[in-house]
Amino acid sequence: MSIALLSLGSNVDPETHLRAAIAALRARFEDVVVSAVYRFPAVGYTGPDFLNAAATLRTDLAPAALNDWLHALEDAQGRDRSGPRYSDRTLDIDIVLFDDAVLTGDGNLRIPRDELRHAFVLRPAAEIAPDWRHPVDGTPLAQLWDAHADRETPFARVDGLDG
Repeated sequence: MSIALLSLGSNVDPETHLRAAIAALRARFEDVVVSAVYRFPAVGYTGPDFLNAAATLRTDLAPAALNDWLHALEDAQGRDRSGPRYSDRTLDIDIVLFDDAVLTGDGNLRIPRDELRHAFVLRPAAEIAPDWRHPVDGTPLAQLWDAHADRETPFARVDGLDG
């Protein structure tokens, strides 16, 4: 079994889509741990705020198969991939870390995920996986968050969605 760290986000009916995603993850995978959910401004375009969280889980799937499963979950929640890269999303789930892998693949699979440098990924990830290390430089996620430029920004916590 492998361990994966995921980033979850939504800014279209986000409460509904994040609840459904968390329920689906818990139904399929073992040892699912979900961070608090936080409100973050959209990145890369002007749009409604996102609600973002992180989750860790144990999986029997290889990274590419997990990525495909997550894309199917996004699609089931109405994800529209026809628009611009930076746009509103019903659901966006990315594999941020997978064991100590460093890889790329089909379906925009990149591990570690570049977005780990953004507060909307790093803040919730460091909350539930502070000792996990970046597979390239070995820095613990808690240390990356402590050094982040947005460390002191008071991102609003949205209660009741993390299960």
